[in-house]
Amino acid sequence: MMTTTDSAIWLALLHQLPAKPPYLRVKIWRRLQAIGAVPLKNAVHVLPTSEAAQAAFHELLEEIVASGGEATLLEGRLLLGQSDGEVRALFDAARDADYAEIADAARRLLDTGPASGQDIAKLQRRLADVEALDFFGAHGRQDADAALAELDRQRYQHPDIGRSEPAAAIEPADLTGRTWVTRRGVHVDRIACAWLIRRFVDPQAVFRFVDAKTHVPEPGELGFDMADAEFTHEEDRCSFETIVLRANLSENSGLSALGEIIHELDIADGKFARPETAGVGAMLSGVCASSDDDLERIARASDALDQFYAFFSSRKADR
Repeated sequence: MMTTTDSAIWLALLHQLPAKPPYLRVKIWRRLQAIGAVPLKNAVHVLPTSEAAQAAFHELLEEIVASGGEATLLEGRLLLGQSDGEVRALFDAARDADYAEIADAARRLLDTGPASGQDIAKLQRRLADVEALDFFGAHGRQDADAALAELDRQRYQHPDIGRSEPAAAIEPADLTGRTWVTRRGVHVDRIACAWLIRRFVDPQAVFRFVDAKTHVPEPGELGFDMADAEFTHEEDRCSFETIVLRANLSENSGLSALGEIIHELDIADGKFARPETAGVGAMLSGVCASSDDDLERIARASDALDQFYAFFSSRKADR
């Protein structure tokens, strides 16, 4: 954060772009956004003076000129018209919008239950990028920090917190012909659990997706990865690992390998360091980005999980 003074010195980039190619205007606008510059006029953007800002503007100026445009870089003070305070307010407004976007994304993840470590890390990187451009300390940062802090707290809080007693033991033979219930908005652990159930526990399993806060269990249901569910986080295990253990599937090397990956993506406690984790995580994130329908997410991910399982099973002693 920069220290304000009574009379600030600003860097101003004045530029004029050629009509073609048409994508150049969008490209330059995005570059200006990326370095945190704000517009005084359509073709005049400013930054608080610093060596880093001068280097960023200089690089952009060279790109504009190389693309057939014109650009001039100035350094000076505001005398009439807009005041320093008004310009600072432009910077704060831009960063407040970025912080609000991050806070909203964090709250959406909070609504669907504990977020994966991958989701949290992505938002943390985004927050760090915005903070680097927050030259005057926009107030929106406090809201974004609070939302991310709550996400991080939930990462290490099992979704079954508050369970008054351990889940009753269920024999593997009693796992078929049941309706499996979990929270809406399935993500890493829940998608993998659904695949595991259909592939190894009950090929005819029926799934139901509910609001965990208002759900009342019904006869014939089995819950997973939600509060008071029969199969959820236990000790340091994610729900996928719990199902593998309690369905007597622990000797399956392919499932053990997948369990370590899902654990790392869901809990992110550094317990495992499998090199395949990023690839599986990217696949699951892509699936979630392509559909909001829970059954469709499970179906799309299942083909890929089948392939990962075949790969790990063929290696047997891969760890």
